[in-house]
Amino acid sequence: MRSISKIALVTGGSRGLGKNMALSLAKKGINVIITYNSKQNEAMDVVAEIKNLGVNAAALQLNTGKVQSFDLFIEQVKDVLKADFQTEKFDFLINNAGIGIHAPFEATNEEAFDELFNIHLKGVFFLTQKALSILNDGGRIINLSTGLTRFCNPGFAAYSAMKGAIEVLSRYQAKELGVRGITVNTIAPGAIETDFGGGLVRDNEHVNKHIAEVTALGRVGLPNDIGPVVAFLCSEEASWVNGQRIEVSGGMNL
Repeated sequence: MRSISKIALVTGGSRGLGKNMALSLAKKGINVIITYNSKQNEAMDVVAEIKNLGVNAAALQLNTGKVQSFDLFIEQVKDVLKADFQTEKFDFLINNAGIGIHAPFEATNEEAFDELFNIHLKGVFFLTQKALSILNDGGRIINLSTGLTRFCNPGFAAYSAMKGAIEVLSRYQAKELGVRGITVNTIAPGAIETDFGGGLVRDNEHVNKHIAEVTALGRVGLPNDIGPVVAFLCSEEASWVNGQRIEVSGGMNL
């Protein structure tokens, strides 16, 4: 492995956008720790792919909706940092893990609301809080939002409300963590062809066609449209970008 000091932690890095983010970071020479919820085999495939790019990688299991598991998870990260990376801290936290629940506002039940809340807001809030002790000064935090905080598509009221909260939280984090030289920004993807939300955008021909028609660049987004932007925000060139919501949607619903 090349001797590279920078390390990123990408939650939900076994597939979809998180996988592309992890690979994009690795292509920039950044070591990567990914988390997975249940797809261990897929996560280990990503680890192998990252190592083939000449940097180090590891995978840890994490349910980002279970705050009570975070103390143990942070201890596991410390162990991996020491054993696999010969260091005590990491540099970049990418809060990517998430799920999609599509339901009209009037039909969204409390169970679905709580699941979205725990994963997309409460989990991000407290995982970041607990990770601060092992995040290097001058590091970066990147939170994931959605284009749906700017424009509205029926069926995503609860999901988008959580992401709107993330955008506000990110600005507060940027303000309060600036004393440590840590920048915090939000990436807001438009509709992307992944298995997110049951693969609705990727697999439903009608949905895919509609999104392409309302996007200035005339197509639906792909994971590789997002990962390199995350990698850029972890570069020296992006060191003065802070407290921003960066929509990466190809000009959807302009």
